[in-house]
Amino acid sequence: MNATPTAVLLTAPAAVPLLAAAAYALTPVRSPRPAPVRVRVRRPVGVGAHTGAADPLPDRETGELPGRATGMLPGQAAGAPDGDPVGTPARSPGAPVSPGRQPAAWAGLVSPLVILLCGGLLAVRVPRTGPLTAWSGLLRADALSVWMLLVVGAVALIACGSGPAYLAGERAAGRASRRTAWRYQVLVQAFLAAMCLAVVTANLGVLWVAVEATTIVTAFLVGHRRTRTSVEAAWKYVVICSAGIALAFLGTVLIYYAARQAGVAESWALDWPTLVAHAGRLDPGVTRLGVILVVLGFGAKAGLVPLHAWLPDAHSQAPAPVSALMSGVLLSVAFSAILRYRVIADAALGAGFTRVLLAGIALLTLALAAGLLLAQRDHKRMLAYSSMEHMSLIALATAVGSPLALSAALLHIAGHGLAKSAAFCAAGRILQLTGTSRIGRIRGLLGRAPLLGGVFGCAVAALLGFPPFGLFASELGIARAGFAAGSGLALATAAALLLVLTAFAALAARTAHMLLGPAPGTPTSLSHRGTWPLLLALAACAALGTATGPLTGLLRAAAGAIGGR
Repeated sequence: MNATPTAVLLTAPAAVPLLAAAAYALTPVRSPRPAPVRVRVRRPVGVGAHTGAADPLPDRETGELPGRATGMLPGQAAGAPDGDPVGTPARSPGAPVSPGRQPAAWAGLVSPLVILLCGGLLAVRVPRTGPLTAWSGLLRADALSVWMLLVVGAVALIACGSGPAYLAGERAAGRASRRTAWRYQVLVQAFLAAMCLAVVTANLGVLWVAVEATTIVTAFLVGHRRTRTSVEAAWKYVVICSAGIALAFLGTVLIYYAARQAGVAESWALDWPTLVAHAGRLDPGVTRLGVILVVLGFGAKAGLVPLHAWLPDAHSQAPAPVSALMSGVLLSVAFSAILRYRVIADAALGAGFTRVLLAGIALLTLALAAGLLLAQRDHKRMLAYSSMEHMSLIALATAVGSPLALSAALLHIAGHGLAKSAAFCAAGRILQLTGTSRIGRIRGLLGRAPLLGGVFGCAVAALLGFPPFGLFASELGIARAGFAAGSGLALATAAALLLVLTAFAALAARTAHMLLGPAPGTPTSLSHRGTWPLLLALAACAALGTATGPLTGLLRAAAGAIGGR
């Protein structure tokens, strides 16, 4: 493969979403021109003789102009969302808006398809030829990069495919307009670009910048609805993740300093392959402190303790497809940065340091997630705490560090992304259907909306690790690797399994409460246009649990790339 196709394959996953974001941003938002309405105004005595309708008089008690007290903009009809003018056909609450009438929204599927295409082509080439580089080594695709690129593309396809139906429901309920939907598309495409850049870059400084960019973009997506609760969640997300990213920045600076002291050239001091090759010459004390800061910093973005508190608020307030992207792939992209630094730390300090650090963080996160799941009453927050549980299992597998454990961790990343994206997108439709996210107020989903309830139930079953879904195979692999790794890790694995069983019981009981029982009223007729991505996600997750097929070689190569011992 010559240089030009390689550069295209490595550049397109980040460039195409960025171009799509720019295209959305430069496209004017046009509202339908309302039909002219002739209004006959009776003018009070004493009003001047100028032509036209009289200006409305302010209310005597409040001083507000008519229509302004309810927060409506000039020219906006009562009940119309921001940006939908008078004359827009009225819809009854909950009436579906056909996603097929939103070609601009469906254009958002181009980016995920390009990411999957590039990932697929790289998956064919990289295991046979080794890592590919472009732009003087700034972009690099090894097996781990390709695996993560495929996960990003698959989850993005599910989230972007569910987006039009979700936005149609929001507009029908009066919670969104053409302008907010346009802003949503711009931010989602920029989000995908930042994640892809974090995956394919070989420079740890660029990796930090890309992860920080995801914080900036997703902060606006978390506060998308502009309610008090969503804005509060967005600020909490920004403050906590910025603190974590600041720690990661300090850790990156320390690793850069250690590399320079070891004689690495300035332009290559943050190049990951160069650092791995010279890791034995890095100062142990500086490297140890840098790795601790990096693990805490990127661990904040991955939902690991101690900087985890943003996750349930952000996931519960963000639009459902955005929650699917954040939980299904953003957490894993942040953790892939930890996987990169772990290779450097193991070569410089020995495997024992990162083993103790990651195993301790994993058990603390898992214990906290299990306890909070027992007390949870909100189904979107329940899924958020489930994400903490699964990220802690990935961290535990990384601590074990054997080829089986790392292969199981990467398989878990893919299975969790597929299952959690289906669960969050279904949860968003449930919220639109019932008007509440309180678990105690939702009953009989299987009777009220059989397809939606079935998809949500299957997604939760996949998260619980039932066969044939991929998480069953990955959790089995993590348990086998943990018990085979030695007495200390075997004990940690046993404790983790007990905590997983606790989380299993809490998640299963609350999901059963939502799905079973008498349905209130008659079954609801829902549009099934937004359901195909969820079914596709469940089918892919089940396929991963049965056999990895052509991805087997890539999975083994990815485990080897991050130092499977």
